[in-house]
Amino acid sequence: MPVKLRREEVVTIQVLSEKGQKNTSIAKTLGVTEGNVRYHRRRYAEGATDGRKDKPQKAEEVEKQIKTWFSAHEDEKRPVNVKDLYEHLQAEWGYGGSYKSVLRFVRKHYPLPRMRTYRRVETPPGAQTQTDWGEYPRVDIGEGTQPLHLFLMSLSHSRQPAAIWSRREDQLSWLSCHNAAYRRLQGVAAVNRVDNVKTAIAVGAGAWGTINETYRTYARAVGFHVDACQPRAANAKGKVEAKVRLSRLRVNPEGKCFDGLKHLQSWTDDRLEQWSRKAICPATGKTVSKSWEGELSRLAPLPILPEPYDVVVLIPEQI
Repeated sequence: MPVKLRREEVVTIQVLSEKGQKNTSIAKTLGVTEGNVRYHRRRYAEGATDGRKDKPQKAEEVEKQIKTWFSAHEDEKRPVNVKDLYEHLQAEWGYGGSYKSVLRFVRKHYPLPRMRTYRRVETPPGAQTQTDWGEYPRVDIGEGTQPLHLFLMSLSHSRQPAAIWSRREDQLSWLSCHNAAYRRLQGVAAVNRVDNVKTAIAVGAGAWGTINETYRTYARAVGFHVDACQPRAANAKGKVEAKVRLSRLRVNPEGKCFDGLKHLQSWTDDRLEQWSRKAICPATGKTVSKSWEGELSRLAPLPILPEPYDVVVLIPEQI
């Protein structure tokens, strides 16, 4: 049976044949058998074409959803991530085709993204987490739709995420979400890169900002250094920005109904666990879950995490 050749190799056979090269020479150049060369030369002479290109693509079944996805992301500076699109089609629309079928459909119907030059910066295991908030204005947790906030912390090396739902973004919620995230990550990285929210940076921004005193005390107790991101520098916290986008794909609760905040949190934890077992960490080439397991030994052990409170009770002296 003839070996399947790439289109470029088939074209090479045609060109070399027209230049007068013998079948044995062409076969040696391409590393195939002489029979393969004769087969493709005969098909070319007979005017045969690849019938597969005329077959309907599996991804045509979700053409409407793909179009909606591209429309929703057309204002973003980054090109559309086809892998994210594929996972969205699987999770939300039950798509049963392959990733390659979606990729072929996108390449056929949409222009190539603009070329960008960038440098990927990897951090050593245990060195850094990045933290940010995501906003969801319409979430139903059994009380009618309401706005909720999603606290996201991501290990920069393994990309293992922790996502915590909160009703507010105040100081109490900020610290409580840190505790919940560290428990899920099972350790503390040396540095936590944060945005310039007032619960983290009281005055100013970036390296010249003044760290919120309550947050400074918390960081000292837990054992990490606060690294404020420079203003208007999203690339400086690109790994957690990616997790914010991931949350909108994998754990977007809008349009669903949950039986309370705990139910939503449990659903979110399960979805992220499934993702981490499949997604590949670019720093290691392994799954995010396996990369996280390898990073655990580099994280500082969890201390007794300080529980934040917002009520001070004064007990009168005993007489």
